[in-house]
Amino acid sequence: MLILSPYGFDVTQPKTRTPSELPWSITIFIRKFLSYLGLSALFISLGLIVGIIGYHWAADLSWLDALVEASMILSGMGPISPLSTTRAKVFASLYALFSGLIFVLAMGIVLSPLVYSLVRQFQVNLKKENYEEGE
Repeated sequence: MLILSPYGFDVTQPKTRTPSELPWSITIFIRKFLSYLGLSALFISLGLIVGIIGYHWAADLSWLDALVEASMILSGMGPISPLSTTRAKVFASLYALFSGLIFVLAMGIVLSPLVYSLVRQFQVNLKKENYEEGE
């Protein structure tokens, strides 16, 4: 059944699935979600490694203190130890900006299968004539 929306696109009714198809689609969704979650964890781990190496080099912190400092910045909590050198302060500010980008990237990766599944559930199809020249 085709429903015309006032926003210029057609919304078709979602396909009804038989009970035997439903567990299969949930299994596929969970598998995809876990793979995207793993990819997100990989990017967060790489960001943490960059922070550990950077704090160890720039602020002359021990490896454990660099881990604590990098993980606190990456999680959004803020710095722990005072930074005394200019090199450490510049690295800390750049790493804070980098951590924000890593967070946005990780959230985008994790949420993308959820958004795709939601859009797929509604099966939104844009009409071709909405993209003709002159409109």
